[in-house]
Amino acid sequence: MLSVLLIVLAASFFTGVLIRTKSIASGRKGPGIFQPLYDVFRLFRKGAVYSQTTSFIFQIAPTIYFTSVVVAMLVVPFGKSAGLISFDGDFIFFAYVLGLGKFFSIIGAMDTGSSFEGMGASREALYSMFAEPAFFILIGSLALLTGHTSFHDIFLSLHLGSSVSYALGALGAFVLLMIAMIENSRMPIDDPKTHLELTMVHEVMILDNSGFDLGLILTAGFLKFAIYGTLIFNLFSGTISYQYAIPLFIAMQLLLAVVAGIVESFMARFRMTHNAQYIVVLSSVSLLVFFATLLISGKFI
Repeated sequence: MLSVLLIVLAASFFTGVLIRTKSIASGRKGPGIFQPLYDVFRLFRKGAVYSQTTSFIFQIAPTIYFTSVVVAMLVVPFGKSAGLISFDGDFIFFAYVLGLGKFFSIIGAMDTGSSFEGMGASREALYSMFAEPAFFILIGSLALLTGHTSFHDIFLSLHLGSSVSYALGALGAFVLLMIAMIENSRMPIDDPKTHLELTMVHEVMILDNSGFDLGLILTAGFLKFAIYGTLIFNLFSGTISYQYAIPLFIAMQLLLAVVAGIVESFMARFRMTHNAQYIVVLSSVSLLVFFATLLISGKFI
């Protein structure tokens, strides 16, 4: 239960800190840290408008997408505290319950009959497909190193003590942060502020969503950032007591939000033809974690 509360807390400020960092980097004052929350609350008070060309799939897709993120959140542990849902192989469940939500968001966009939204849906499916191997190679390597297959046992048994293991943790944190940027369609893969439909990915998929449904989609994005930030924290937390772990968790989430904001401020969006290549490279970085795991465990021959 503690992990759920902390993820919700981190989600309340993560995107706001990211946007504020971008504003400061560009010399602007920018909105308040909690402005994204205010925008979501305003959307929750509004009704949704549905096109006559859509079916019930478009209407239920935002709810399923949001629910999938909430269920995935229940699997994530926090330090010594297991998630509300914890079992052997739960990282596979985590990945594919998020995949279920992504599937419904994709077919929901295609259900509108818009060629632009269909284009964004195909890009979203492609990027998610390329990002999936990086996640499984990374977590699978950690499972091989620790001998466990659940998030809680993997992170609890992961002890960083040598230069190789610290490099492993740094590479793992990089991969998870980049996956979070890809899953939330942020720079350098996608520009959330662009209004040119030919270069949009996630934003073009939700053009027809409005009111309460749009609020659910945005809230799911906030939670996703905090979920991946929690996974990164768990890489380094080990068995730290709660009195130190909770402040460190908040500090790390703030640091990740600032880093994401700096990345978006000083990196241009990749050309669309380069996005797939960049995402595939993440799998190569995950393979470095795999080889480091073999080296640490003495299985590298």
